[in-house]
Order: sequence, then C-alpha cells, then structure tokens
Amino acid sequence: MRRVVTIVLVLLLMACSSIDCPLNTVEGCKYGFAGEVTVLSDTLTVNAIRIYDKDTTLLNRKVNASSFVLPMSYNQPSDLLLFSFTDSLNVTLTDTVKVYKTDMARFESVDCSPVFFHQINDVEWTRHVIDNIIISKSTVNYDTTGCNLHIYIKPGH
Repeated sequence: MRRVVTIVLVLLLMACSSIDCPLNTVEGCKYGFAGEVTVLSDTLTVNAIRIYDKDTTLLNRKVNASSFVLPMSYNQPSDLLLFSFTDSLNVTLTDTVKVYKTDMARFESVDCSPVFFHQINDVEWTRHVIDNIIISKSTVNYDTTGCNLHIYIKPGH
C-alpha cells in the first residue's frame, strides 16, 4: 500500500505544470555610500512620501550601512524620500531625495505577479548631510549586484 501511495504522489508531482515565473521577483533601487564615507556610522531611516496613499517607512533605523535596497513606486513619475540621519548624540538631520523615473511594465506570464522595471532619469536632493548623489546604473530591475545610486556624505557625518 505504501508503494502505491508513493507512486501516485510521484505521478501527481510530475503531472503538475511548471510556471516560468522568476524566483527573484523583487525589483529595487540599490543605494550605496561612496567617497570618504563608505559605511554610515549614523542611524538611517528612510520614509517615502506618497501623494495618493499614506506615507510609509521603507528603511527603519539601519546602522553601519554600506548599501541598502529600497522599492520604487510604479504609479508615480517620481519618488519622494526622506533620509533621516541620527548621530550618536541623538541629533537628527533630514535630507529630501526625489528620484525621477520612467516605469516600464514587464510581462512575464499570466500566472506571474505583475512586474515593473524602472529607468532613473534624474535625482534631486537637499544638502544637510548628503553632499552628492550619482546615478551609476540607471536601470532598476532584478539585478541588485551593483548600486543604482551612489550617495556621497558630507565630511564629518
């Protein structure tokens, strides 16, 4: 009887069709620190300001960060982010970062979740802690091996 059950289970597993959805379906913009500060000693919190939805925290109290990945919206032409840097004396300075982008719908299969890739067109920021932001890889897709945006921190932070 055990043998029959095992054979039936094996046949059922073989009969299932495979869906060719990618295993890594998280597309995100990778930020990395560059210049004099490659590892941030401050605590970093990143909030997204949404126009038609509630604001949301994307990164909460990240410490010793050298890089991080943030999701991007797929229904707005730009993302407005608040980067809050808190130092060891509990002093918080906040920079506003606005990432202008073009959303590109990507069709994988009717069985797969919808996917949006992004093309980063421009970046604007305030300069309280952040000195410069460079677009190093403008296409945001499944590949998070390299940084999309390099953030240069002002000396002394």
